[in-house]
Amino acid sequence: MVLHVDSEVGKLEQVMLHEPGLELDRLTPQNCDELLFDDVMWARKAREEHRSFVDQLREKGVTVHLFRDKLGEALEIPEARAFLLDRLVNKYTCGRHLVAPFREMGEAATGAALASFAIGGVLKSDLQLPKGAKSLYWDYLEDTDFVLTPLPNHLFQRDNTAFAYSGLSVHPMAKPARKREIFNSRTIWNFHPEFKDDVYFYYGNGDHDHGPATVEGGDVLVIGNGAVMIGMGERTAPQGIEELATAYFTAPKQEINKIIVVELPKSRAFMHLDTAMTMIDKATFSVYPFLPEDLRSFTLDKRGDAGEYSVRENQSLFPVVAEALGVEKVTALRTPEPEFAAAHEQWDDGNNFLAVSPGVIFGYERNERTNTFLRRNGIEIVAITGNELGRGRGGPRCMSCPMERGPA
Repeated sequence: MVLHVDSEVGKLEQVMLHEPGLELDRLTPQNCDELLFDDVMWARKAREEHRSFVDQLREKGVTVHLFRDKLGEALEIPEARAFLLDRLVNKYTCGRHLVAPFREMGEAATGAALASFAIGGVLKSDLQLPKGAKSLYWDYLEDTDFVLTPLPNHLFQRDNTAFAYSGLSVHPMAKPARKREIFNSRTIWNFHPEFKDDVYFYYGNGDHDHGPATVEGGDVLVIGNGAVMIGMGERTAPQGIEELATAYFTAPKQEINKIIVVELPKSRAFMHLDTAMTMIDKATFSVYPFLPEDLRSFTLDKRGDAGEYSVRENQSLFPVVAEALGVEKVTALRTPEPEFAAAHEQWDDGNNFLAVSPGVIFGYERNERTNTFLRRNGIEIVAITGNELGRGRGGPRCMSCPMERGPA
């Protein structure tokens, strides 16, 4: 299997998605803010919408891998199960007296069941404390309290890992509610027999604390011709970009030679670069119409083979993108609409598109103004329902981790 992504718009061959499961059933008005959701989803309807999304991708010839299934398959391998449990179950995560019952549950469960718990969370009532054992933490918890919190943001497969050219980066996430996601993802990429021999890790496949050097995949756009765009804002820090740049520039295949860094407004509406713009054709972007024209951007150019690079601040973004792509001009399509309407569609992921081939993109059906405008400009849009899925503040690009693309 060849896992390789060298553009945003080349024919999508393979993608990883996650159908929301137990974790959505455990999302409540009391915990949704902490878990980075604006509201509680109608879980059954969200699953129906996600299955429809999967079916529509398959109709376009895309091989869809489902994250929970792959994690469950990997966890049937003893080494993979030990790897994950070692990171989930210790005296610091669940209290020293709950390690044994938690580990016992993990060892006894099927791979599929353990995958559901690793994503959906573990309640006190899921565990059995040995008779006569004493634990302050156990006595403190109510039966419905979490020993291990759910991970509803696994829905957004774009963020915790991302393929770029011939490698994969694992991302130290910015928010506490998402930091544990990478343990599940690393279990798949390191141990699943379909993938483990085909993954080169640029970065992040270790256990050390990255501190503020955070990166999230919604900020990483693989634009092609050896170039990557990275958003710098609420979720991706300059320290994280520097570490990722060094990893890109020292990779064995030396395929990435330029990184264009875009400074984003620090706002939840622009939490990632792909909430502000996505690439929808070979030299065409869909851009939020009121994105400031004077966004700061920087270009990091590779210098030599030891990870050195130059840094320069750009006067304007899209001419630099055109130069990186080797084209005369980049087209930035901005839907002509009033600011209140643009803000509405922006909140509903109006510029968060997943391209399955040049000029063929998936987007939410409810963003009618943007969809109509793009169609008039020659873009084919496969409209998907996201009445529930979209309440997690993520569109089709957010929900997908492309693993293999053909030439753009």
